[in-house]
Amino acid sequence: METPTNQACRKDSYQKVTFEYKLFVIDQINNGQISANFASKKYNISRTTIHYWMKKLSNYSNQKTFISKDDEIKKLKERIEDLEGIKEFQQELIVEFEKVTGEELSKKYLPEGLANEIQRKKKKLSK
Repeated sequence: METPTNQACRKDSYQKVTFEYKLFVIDQINNGQISANFASKKYNISRTTIHYWMKKLSNYSNQKTFISKDDEIKKLKERIEDLEGIKEFQQELIVEFEKVTGEELSKKYLPEGLANEIQRKKKKLSK
């Protein structure tokens, strides 16, 4: 009787996958374009690997969309400045329109606070 000789274990060869490729597959699954089972068959990746990627990359996608409070406050302040500039421009247009037409439509159609601001602008411009 022969004693079996130890044979080298068969190693599976793994294909290295880029980070972008992983994100691409996970995005398709998260967007509902394909299921994890279909992605497994289509891209020849085990479902376990796909779920592992999803678990690991979920933190990456959350960090990617996270904005610090300081950045958010800065953005909101810039937005406020832009909107105030637009408001000033619109009020000047209303004042000019009322001068040309001779009708005071701001009192009739706008809220009282805005109408008062427009009246103040009229007085400033007439001086």
